[in-house]
Amino acid sequence: MPAPTFCPDCTLCPRLAGFLAATARKFPDYHCKPVAPFGEAAPKLLIVGLAPGMHGANRTGRPFTGDFAGILLYESLHALGLSNSPKSVDAHDGLKLRGVRITNAVKCLPPENKPLPAEIKTCNQYLAAELAKLRSVTTVLALGTVAHEAVLIASGLKRSAAKFGHAHEHELPGNRRLVDSYHCSRYNTQTRRLTTEMFQKVLKRAATLAGLSLAA
Repeated sequence: MPAPTFCPDCTLCPRLAGFLAATARKFPDYHCKPVAPFGEAAPKLLIVGLAPGMHGANRTGRPFTGDFAGILLYESLHALGLSNSPKSVDAHDGLKLRGVRITNAVKCLPPENKPLPAEIKTCNQYLAAELAKLRSVTTVLALGTVAHEAVLIASGLKRSAAKFGHAHEHELPGNRRLVDSYHCSRYNTQTRRLTTEMFQKVLKRAATLAGLSLAA
């Protein structure tokens, strides 16, 4: 049997499972479970983030949805013609992506948005299985260092195989390309470490490498 690409009831990381249970008691209307990937079933571009945010994906059940980090991502995808809406509100808003799929290095909400190395390693089995299954993917866009390293490991490489850097490009096994970007977090955008122009440029580059047709 092939390895699973996602487990909706995963409790392999005790600290994360305990934190999700405690969060569910505090916010009973929140998703508070592992967050599944979102987008096309056979994408050309896979976008990999860090982990669900407390009041974003952990609340809505969709990656980068409901918090600040997703605003720039979904607006930029729509600007390139890769989605049918510039906003991602919740899992039932009718949003559809074109040629793109979004996932996370860690599928569960971590305390203070900081997963431990062991948790990243444990969850990597799902990302590895996802990359193996999605043979249509030609390009991966990693948002941040954790996602960058997770993609390397999931691709059978060592962390030292490629150094993270914004807009850096790397070769992956299977004729795939890895493109790096600073994470589109509130901190990075408000401090201008990552501007809208910077992010849209690197997203456009990744989509072009993936062979996606873009809006003029």
